[in-house]
Amino acid sequence: MVEQAGRAAPEDEIPRRGGGGWLDTVRNASDLALLGILTTVGSLGVVTAGAAVATASAAVHDWAADEQWPGFRITLRRYVRGLLPGIPATLVALVVSGLLTLNLSAIARGVVPGGAPLAAATILLIVAAAGYAGIAVVEVGRRGGAGWRAAARAAAQTAQRRPATVLACAGVIGLVIALALMVIPVLVPILTGYAIFALHAATRRLT
Repeated sequence: MVEQAGRAAPEDEIPRRGGGGWLDTVRNASDLALLGILTTVGSLGVVTAGAAVATASAAVHDWAADEQWPGFRITLRRYVRGLLPGIPATLVALVVSGLLTLNLSAIARGVVPGGAPLAAATILLIVAAAGYAGIAVVEVGRRGGAGWRAAARAAAQTAQRRPATVLACAGVIGLVIALALMVIPVLVPILTGYAIFALHAATRRLT
């Protein structure tokens, strides 16, 4: 079996025969829902979240290119390969999101002085961080689920060249969080697959 740039050879892919009909739409929606569930399961170890998200992003990138999902072997290999590199990315994401959330909560409760101006600045930082993280997820997927550092650098360059991409990705993440708070909790994992797909779609459209 021949592989190039982290992509599976044809015999290790799950083909999709696109006809543009409603059956294809239902099939694709089901695939993305399953992807979200598997990503959530792969993230249950917390420190494994980076590898799970990177693997899912790589799968979406493959599918977006030619409507072929990578096979089980290549997906498992990507996940295992991304476990250690994904730990720092996961910890950074947890620390940054935790600090920004605590800061905003402290401002809202009046514990930290600054009032509305500081709250607005914190919200802008949250939007920027969320958008940047969304672009990084797309970039690591474009690299076959490996290379969080390179993905982070590429995300920074994209954010500088196309600020609208940051807003779009932040909007996707914000919408997913809002839906997660409104729908039945058991449906939350399904949203993950749609979120990763939406991040890829928004980034591709704007860049």
